[in-house]
Amino acid sequence: MPPLPYNAAKQTKEVTVVNKVFGYLGAGALAFCILGSGAEAAGSRAALSGDDARYTMPATIPSFSDFLLVETQLGEVTPKIVTMDQAAADLAQYDVVFFGESHGHAANHLAQVQMFQRLYARNPNLALSMEQFERSAQGIMDQYLAGEIGEQVLRDQGNAWEHYTSSYRPLVEFAKTKGLPVIASEVPGNMVSCVGEEGPSFLDRLTGEPRGWIADRLNVQDGPYKERYLTFLSQAAGHGAGGSGMSQEEISRINDLRFAAQVSRDDTMAESIALHLEDNPGRQVMHINGSFHSAAMLGTVERLLMRMPDLKVANIHPILVEDGETPSFGADMVGEGQYLLLIQPTPKRFVKMENINAFVAKTRQAIDENRCAY
Repeated sequence: MPPLPYNAAKQTKEVTVVNKVFGYLGAGALAFCILGSGAEAAGSRAALSGDDARYTMPATIPSFSDFLLVETQLGEVTPKIVTMDQAAADLAQYDVVFFGESHGHAANHLAQVQMFQRLYARNPNLALSMEQFERSAQGIMDQYLAGEIGEQVLRDQGNAWEHYTSSYRPLVEFAKTKGLPVIASEVPGNMVSCVGEEGPSFLDRLTGEPRGWIADRLNVQDGPYKERYLTFLSQAAGHGAGGSGMSQEEISRINDLRFAAQVSRDDTMAESIALHLEDNPGRQVMHINGSFHSAAMLGTVERLLMRMPDLKVANIHPILVEDGETPSFGADMVGEGQYLLLIQPTPKRFVKMENINAFVAKTRQAIDENRCAY
């Protein structure tokens, strides 16, 4: 594995229940501006405050579709607020730009479209890579981009995510209009279930076309990403392994299988990007995925650099602030990406414990029904 250009080993605690945000320790003053609605930069700075070392913004995030964009360069520069154009001018110099997301968040998806458009304006030799479409749907995606099928076919046969029309249609339509390729980069969900049941050995019994739908190898070694993932499992209700009478050895075995399933996503997305770049030297790629996959340049980012260590890669990481009226975040978050996207918190999913328990039961049932079919 090539060395990464920062200290990725420092960990932090979970910040929210629904969207887990992790990071490493950093410092510096923070300037800011309101973006997404055309507001001008305020031109002021925010200092660290309180015992828990938080940055508190002297401005609001006006609505659920607005955001603040903060440059940190992984903690290597004094953090400052930049406009979308300023960030794009910087990111245009990178081979691959990861844009993490809080799935379904209006501001997050608006920012993705704005960045993709601005990167295209600076370099038309651009591709979009998406976690939201599986490799097995690449042919369907190509047919749609070529105008050979309609959007309903793309959504049905391409197994598009439920909120495709509100979250991802703008990106795909921009790519289609400009004649840009879209990489369906994700591993099929049922294969993730297989890896979660059998581990990496599942790959050994795959043959034919399905073998090409998952990465050639899975990187399941110990390290900061595994530590971060296991911390997530231990803190996420309904996800952690354990129970009465279960030995530590059994808990470790289950967690290793779950990590292998997680890595099957990261390695497959990373390999999808790498294969596209090998076939298209000099092309820039913007990849979108759930923020955990690219936070602190780990996960998919790390696995891409294992395959192509000479790439110049950047990440934009979203943070759901606790209060849009007085947005703040921990100073330990500056290392999550070259840029942080501050967005309003999503509404509470649950208030009553009985509703949480019912949701966990439903989720477990869905997982049980999605057993390995290969």
